Amino acid sequence: MIASMNAELKPFEDLAAQFAAKELSSKREEHDAYPFGPFFGDVLDKAYEIGLLGITLPEELGGIGRGIGALSVILESICRVDASLGGIIFATTVAQQIILESGSTKVLASVTKNAGNAGDFLIAFPAFNNPSEIPHLIYARKEKSKYILFGELEYVVLGGIAGHCLIPAQVRGERGYSFFLVDLSDKNITRSEPVLSLGLHACPAVDTKFNDVEGILVGKEGDGNLSFEKTADRMHVAAAAMSAGIMKGSFDEALAYSRERFQGGREIVNWSEVRMILSNMAVTINVSEMALRQACRAAEENEAGWEQNALASAIYIQGAACDLTTDGIQLLGGYGYMKDYGQEKRFRDAKHVQALLGMVPMKRLKYIERVIDGVDR
Repeated sequence: MIASMNAELKPFEDLAAQFAAKELSSKREEHDAYPFGPFFGDVLDKAYEIGLLGITLPEELGGIGRGIGALSVILESICRVDASLGGIIFATTVAQQIILESGSTKVLASVTKNAGNAGDFLIAFPAFNNPSEIPHLIYARKEKSKYILFGELEYVVLGGIAGHCLIPAQVRGERGYSFFLVDLSDKNITRSEPVLSLGLHACPAVDTKFNDVEGILVGKEGDGNLSFEKTADRMHVAAAAMSAGIMKGSFDEALAYSRERFQGGREIVNWSEVRMILSNMAVTINVSEMALRQACRAAEENEAGWEQNALASAIYIQGAACDLTTDGIQLLGGYGYMKDYGQEKRFRDAKHVQALLGMVPMKRLKYIERVIDGVDR
């Protein structure tokens, strides 16, 4: 457990685990039916009330003022049961941190301090993209002291349920991109129906179209990539924690099933083939947990090179989660593919989480570029 590295994190781990057991466990498949079933808005409101949507926000902005360690233990415990809520927490936290990183505290305060419910508090963001990898960004033109946005942006996470959205856009005539905060109640914004995704069904996303919508500049023009990369370095740890939680949930169900299922007159957990698969799963989780603890500690203490540790841990753990959830399905046999059990959902969720903050190949290239740059220096 990540909390073992810091006793102060244990209460956050317990809080998230208790919340997940009470609010998520019994209705996991019902929640996953979205968008063909109701959204779990009541659960989201409860998460907001106990502070799960503002973990890293300063207290004066309506958060609980904790660091990446607390965020990671909470995400790991939540995703062990249902990663969809973890995706919501992750997406809005990325948006919050980008705004803070850019120095636009007052802009963020205008959202969080005036929020009356979870929807008002949430900030939508295209969390499964690195804006520098998006070929067609929203465009912005400057009219005196205002910025007017126009264009289309696909798969904006929380875009259908949040009150505001953080949008990457390119200012006409400027290099790079900038971030803008947009009020999603603007009548000139068109939002699609919820997009049916591979995983994280209850972490909804929509495609958005902006037709001359006013946006508030976050930070400085052209500094969007700088704010995103600084935020992403730290949030890679949180993304890895989500994958670690999914792995643990898959192992929990595989082990429980192996103890309950009889074949050939004995529990299948006593078959050597089953034990070998369980062993591989347990070893992978143990190694991933060690890597996650190290990355989390390094980020918390700002050790030299912590950014590399964070990115490497995320790449490894997210890939391991995709492999391990396949084993989780195999151990349940045909049941592993049925929605009555959680394994097929975890398999989809693991693949989906792997794409947080950009495409996997691009993250691998970024990692080796940093290694080469370090050697060159």
